[in-house]
Formats: sequence, structure tokens, C-alpha cells
Amino acid sequence: MKRTLLSLLLLCVCFAPMMAEEPQAEIKFDKILHDFGQFTEDNAQVSCTFTFTNVGDAPLVITQCVASCGCTVPTYSDKPIEPGKTGQIKVTYNGKGRVFGPFTKVITVMSNAKTKMTRLSIKGEMVEKEKK
Repeated sequence: MKRTLLSLLLLCVCFAPMMAEEPQAEIKFDKILHDFGQFTEDNAQVSCTFTFTNVGDAPLVITQCVASCGCTVPTYSDKPIEPGKTGQIKVTYNGKGRVFGPFTKVITVMSNAKTKMTRLSIKGEMVEKEKK
């Protein structure tokens, strides 16, 4: 009996440090949707910026940003964002040669954060320019 208790105690002491949580990054965006509203075909390229904060306790690294369409291009830094610091993802939509009307596009952000994947959205409506 003493041997069993001693073995259990030894296991707990040896594995306790492994079970302690390691510091982890966490991402928090200021917004997850941007609405461009209406814009005309002669100004068909529009951009917005999503700002995020690392609210975790380890450096945050954005590993990938993927848009749902080739007309949408996200740009970001692959440098680590320290805890408490902010970073940005710039998203550009190019409606040139696209069909007029409303659109919604999704940008999937992958990182080393506790929440591995976040989806951002942009929407708007491209209208014909007024004819004179």
C-alpha cells in the first residue's frame, strides 16, 4: 500500500510541470465585418484595415490569410506580435471587371493563437457610374 501511494505521489510530482498550461497567444479583432457601402465602377478598388490585439501571454504569429475569392487580397506581417501589442491586416477588394451589385467576401485568418482560425468579412455594393 505504501509502495502504491509513493508511486502515485512520484508520478504526480514528475508530471505536474507537464500539465501546467504554457503561455499562449490570443487574437482579438476590433471588428470582424467591414461594410464599404456603395461605390462606383470607376473607383472599383477599395481597401480597409482590420486591427487586432494579442490579448494572450505569448507572441502571436499570423501564419496565413486566405480570401474566398481572387478579387480580394489580404496583406499582413508575418512578424510576431508581442502580448498587449497590435497588428493589422489590410484587405483590398478589386471590383474591376466584376458584375455590379452587392457582394460579401470572407477572409480566413490562421494563427498560433488559442483560437486558431478567425473569419473576417467585407461587404459592399458596386454600382454603375452615372451616365452624363
